[in-house]
Amino acid sequence: MASHPPRCGARPRPRHRRRTRTVHRLAHNGPVNDVSFASLLTPEGLALLDEVRGTEPAQELAVATRLRREHPAELVSAALGQARLRQRAAAKFGTEDAERMFFTPNGVEQSTRTTVATHRARRFADLGVRSVADLCCGIGGDAIALARAGIRVLAVDRDPLTAAAARANADALGLADLIEVREADVTQVDTAAYDAVFVDPARRGGRGRIFDPEAYSPPLSWAIETATKAPRAALKIAPGIPHEAIPAEAEAEWISDGGDVKEAVLWFGTEPGLVRATLLPGPRELRGRGLPDPAVRPVGRYLYEPDGAVIRAHLVAEVAEELDGGLIDETIAYVTADEPRPTPYASAYEITDQLHFNVKRLKALLREREVGVLTVKKRGSAVEPEELRRKALPKSHGPYSATVFLTRVAGAPTMLVGHPVG
Repeated sequence: MASHPPRCGARPRPRHRRRTRTVHRLAHNGPVNDVSFASLLTPEGLALLDEVRGTEPAQELAVATRLRREHPAELVSAALGQARLRQRAAAKFGTEDAERMFFTPNGVEQSTRTTVATHRARRFADLGVRSVADLCCGIGGDAIALARAGIRVLAVDRDPLTAAAARANADALGLADLIEVREADVTQVDTAAYDAVFVDPARRGGRGRIFDPEAYSPPLSWAIETATKAPRAALKIAPGIPHEAIPAEAEAEWISDGGDVKEAVLWFGTEPGLVRATLLPGPRELRGRGLPDPAVRPVGRYLYEPDGAVIRAHLVAEVAEELDGGLIDETIAYVTADEPRPTPYASAYEITDQLHFNVKRLKALLREREVGVLTVKKRGSAVEPEELRRKALPKSHGPYSATVFLTRVAGAPTMLVGHPVG
């Protein structure tokens, strides 16, 4: 499989510009390239985008056949491809914005969700930041949020098509006065005139996700060096970064949205050494206090499943203290307690049964309880939830529901049966 050069950082070889440059092929809709994208910004292209808005995949062939009688085939393909990308992007950007914006396939996948970008922009604004150099800006998701917070933005990306999409998005959303888009190598951009720097290195290559931070484009070491030179800075990183790789001068923030971990951010010029978990919507913020690991104790009446951002930030001890609870196993991030205490940082379950791992016993229990809907969660177990659900759920479904946790208790494979609290 051919690999595509990363969109940010220093190029591995001299750049040779082509007039038409294929980036990615959309199924049935032709290539996305500089020429076909530019055609979408013409009056004919914009009118065609309005006409194909909301086209369902099953309708595309018929719509394309009809429109090609009056419009160039490449323009019709580009419009239908853009309509499909807008439909996918609605989950991140909201329908109202997505239907006005312009996307590339990689831009939809890699752009920041609006809720997360808005949170970060609000933090910059609260820090007194009035101008930001957004390096590796992609299609402009973060630049848009920053501009809407009243912050002037220099948005930089070296990929011509990506930069064109970012520029088109600033125009489409009425933010062109606050967003300057520059097609350039971010390592060659002077950011001294800006209050803050935001760096979002490319973490995907031709073969998928990149796990080595020094293989990011630009490398993590360059991004950190650039961040430390700025008065304020934020550096977007993968949530799975080892804590030992976090510089001492950085604050580390893990962000989840609706319970799903979205990203981690290293902040510079804020509170060095601080670790925090931020839960959206809200936001709810849990700050680390350097607590020791919670003690292991027998399973109580209630089991708490900490939010993923809390776990990634290593703040389970802070949640356990708040709940007056302990761990069910020293290697498992489930907190148990005897009393129900509401907390935004963990989901609570009332435990009704504790079983050694035994599918037949679980099936009998579920039949006895007339369980017809079974939710299976696992942590520290090699068993796949769908496999257990298929084997354990009785064929004659009852009217009740239950949750089963496949886990370890004091080192032993265990099934905990219960239901959500509240």
